[in-house]
Amino acid sequence: MPKIKTHKGAKKRFHVTGSGKLMRAKCGKSHLRRKKAPRTKRLYHQLIPVSSADKKTIKRLLPYT
Repeated sequence: MPKIKTHKGAKKRFHVTGSGKLMRAKCGKSHLRRKKAPRTKRLYHQLIPVSSADKKTIKRLLPYT
């Protein structure tokens, strides 16, 4: 049985914690930040968990995590 290839785009976007939770970054942090409040910009530093609807799909893209 051949190995399953990891989806490189998913590998760059999602992070698996030690307990097995899938984490992702927030969108909208790359540009147009000048007008955003400092608190809003700070909240972009945090990773947030992936929704339960998307977990199955992402787990399939990242087989060895």
